[in-house]
Amino acid sequence: MTIGDVKPVPGATDVYYVDTGMYEVPSYGSVYVLDAERPAVVDTGIGTHYDRVLDALDEVGIDREDLAYVLPTHVHLDHAGGAGFLAEACPNATVMTHERGVDHLVDPSRLIEGTKAAVGDQWELYTEPEPVPEARIEGLADGDEIDLGDRVFEVVHAPGHAPHQVVFYDFRDEIVFVADAAGIWSPDLNEVLPTTPPPQFDLEQCLDDTRTIEARDPDVLCFGHFGPRENDEEFLPTYRRTLIEWVEAIRQKREELGDDEAVVEHFVEHADPDRFEVWSERKVRAEERMNVRGVLRYLDSENAA
Repeated sequence: MTIGDVKPVPGATDVYYVDTGMYEVPSYGSVYVLDAERPAVVDTGIGTHYDRVLDALDEVGIDREDLAYVLPTHVHLDHAGGAGFLAEACPNATVMTHERGVDHLVDPSRLIEGTKAAVGDQWELYTEPEPVPEARIEGLADGDEIDLGDRVFEVVHAPGHAPHQVVFYDFRDEIVFVADAAGIWSPDLNEVLPTTPPPQFDLEQCLDDTRTIEARDPDVLCFGHFGPRENDEEFLPTYRRTLIEWVEAIRQKREELGDDEAVVEHFVEHADPDRFEVWSERKVRAEERMNVRGVLRYLDSENAA
């Protein structure tokens, strides 16, 4: 799959995904388009190439005036940075996200500040998000349902990655749009990778979130990073082990080195070179730096408890 491609989600009816070319990297950022009675998009990308989402609507055959919902799974800018742009281009769409994230999309100034701190020089690949008009946005809570006419989403709070994260369970096709609650799936590497950014990563809650998804026994997992994957009984337990081992490795390296910056640089320097061919060396090292910092922040909070 290449940047800009639109493909159907296997095993689903009228559900598609587009490679948004996030960070100029193929097979990293996906946005989902649902050609329902009340059409919707799940997630928006960072906003830099929101036109690719609009092109996907055109390709699927959804008029911009007919789009009913823009559904960011959480308000981190890699999932919600395009919400304001899509709201402007699709004048009848309602933006719906967890109630804790609503104010951040109406006034994204704190999101911008936090994202710049988290992603470092990757910020040059972003564009500043457009605010979502307050009259165009609604908050969601755990247990809510979103009626798309011919299908219904269950809203499931999944706060381990961020307190404003939800996942959507599609009853009709038994799909879960997993946001970042099940890690980063790389189809090119055939591997699930941890995502543990600062400042709100919480290991125990992340593990619980995977069990929440597991309890719904979905057929397909739809990742923001990247694309759909058939679920199987080993996938989510494998991700739990990956998370636990990742956090423990950082904990042990901190005890060994006694200096957080040295810990960060250790993992950056020892990043898996196999990923360089898939995402680029710059992206891999930036991800490693951000994710290590997130775990160190979590360990601090754990020690303070």
